[in-house]
Amino acid sequence: MNELPERIRIKDIARLANVSVGTVDRVIHGRSGVSESSKKRVEEIMKQLNYHPNMYASALASNKKYLFACLLPQHLEGEYWTAVENGVNEAVSAFSDFNISVKFFFYDPFDYTSFISAGNIIVAEKPDGVLLSPTRAEFTHRFTDKLLALSIPYIFLDSNIPQLQPLSFYGQNSEISGYFAAKMLMLSANGTNEIVIFRQLKEGIIGSNQQENREIGFRKYMKEHFPSCLITELNLNPKKAEEDKQLLDDFFKKHSSVICGITFNSKVYIIGEYLKEKETNDFILIGYDLLERNVSCLKNGSVSMLIAQQPEIQGYNGIKALCDHLIFKKDVNTINYMPIDLLTAETVDFYLKFKQ
Repeated sequence: MNELPERIRIKDIARLANVSVGTVDRVIHGRSGVSESSKKRVEEIMKQLNYHPNMYASALASNKKYLFACLLPQHLEGEYWTAVENGVNEAVSAFSDFNISVKFFFYDPFDYTSFISAGNIIVAEKPDGVLLSPTRAEFTHRFTDKLLALSIPYIFLDSNIPQLQPLSFYGQNSEISGYFAAKMLMLSANGTNEIVIFRQLKEGIIGSNQQENREIGFRKYMKEHFPSCLITELNLNPKKAEEDKQLLDDFFKKHSSVICGITFNSKVYIIGEYLKEKETNDFILIGYDLLERNVSCLKNGSVSMLIAQQPEIQGYNGIKALCDHLIFKKDVNTINYMPIDLLTAETVDFYLKFKQ
């Protein structure tokens, strides 16, 4: 073997493997058009020389453009998914040197056909990678099967469906989150014998895997530690907010002894603002996510505690993982659980300042 330079170059590997420089480049970047025998020779030489390509510099030098699709539930400005969008956009800006762009798509979380239709539009676009919040498994797989057939990697946000084998997942362990929420509620309620779960439900659809799994964890804790406690449910309609007040009036008239409750979606402010208007100061209420209206309720005392899950980081890291996988050829972690952050009126400002 001829003497090698101190810094190994692609042309040195090509010479030793008796292939062209272009062949080595294709092997390094995982592109097609290389025979199996040539690929094996190149990989063996790289291994012998302990050669690690500088994928960062290579990506900068490349003119390839990457289009990512992001599929999220429909939402209004300032709601939970706005924070996810912000994180995605921050990541696109941070990795702008590598010619990445993102196109957002949205679906009605209470209409499974809306998810399927949005998925079909994305497949037609043939993006390089997809970031999505999945709906129920039996509908999500119709989309992800098409992505797999096209070798398009996809990452789940907020809720995970492991059997659909995403490249990666970013979100809370929802069952543990619900289990923890039950523990905090019962510590605050001091042995109450009845609690209420507030839901948003349309025609039997709860609109989020995460919410369903949180409730599973919540009920598991209650069954283990407070099996005699009565769990009551109140279903609000997400499409008819004007009816909520009457539903809440009727519920509290019928269940005047209930002193605590929880909602597993991000709109605990619906109940909090109602309690504030009714000047009900002794009801213990736990909800999720740092929407501005939720935080306002936390500070005025109509919400007792909020559980946060860093949606901006989920969006940012989802795009980063696609870049690591597609551009830098790095391995990415399959499961990435977010913290379960419990916040009160006394601690929320410190948390918000830290995030900024």
